[in-house]
Amino acid sequence: MDNRIRVIKADITSLDCECIVNAANKTLLGGGGVDGAIHRAAGPGLVKECRGLNECETGQAKITGGYDLKAKHVIHTVGPVYSGKSEDGVKLANCYRNSLDLARRNDLHSIAFSAISTGVYGYPPQEATEIALMAVKEWIYANSDYDIEIIMCCYNDRLYNIYLEKIQCM
Repeated sequence: MDNRIRVIKADITSLDCECIVNAANKTLLGGGGVDGAIHRAAGPGLVKECRGLNECETGQAKITGGYDLKAKHVIHTVGPVYSGKSEDGVKLANCYRNSLDLARRNDLHSIAFSAISTGVYGYPPQEATEIALMAVKEWIYANSDYDIEIIMCCYNDRLYNIYLEKIQCM
């Protein structure tokens, strides 16, 4: 795999990088899982800015400031609720592509992804990891002129081990 991709096990809210990616819901106003953790860590300024973004569709991405986080920015993307249909994979891949496109448009050179849709949205981690890594790999190939560090941030050992296994197969 490309050396611009790193897999870590950590709390994404504690990362010191230019941008973290929030697995948000459509309202962008916080929720459970990583979404709630990011909103709590960022403080009230984040929800205030998100109110002005007029929601976000599945697969799309929007950017805000990082407020009380170490990360300067948060990219919010809405992953699909897993249904087993083929469009789930397309929408999940779009979350990664659109987030990376947004990072590039904002001249950001380090980005950390949470495991989008693998929590309460029920996406099987094995499948979600393959989609994430393939989308990121394709994006890097299409944007080979852009220098960016991509961190796949795993919240537990199981997900971390899945990422390590999948990344070595690519």
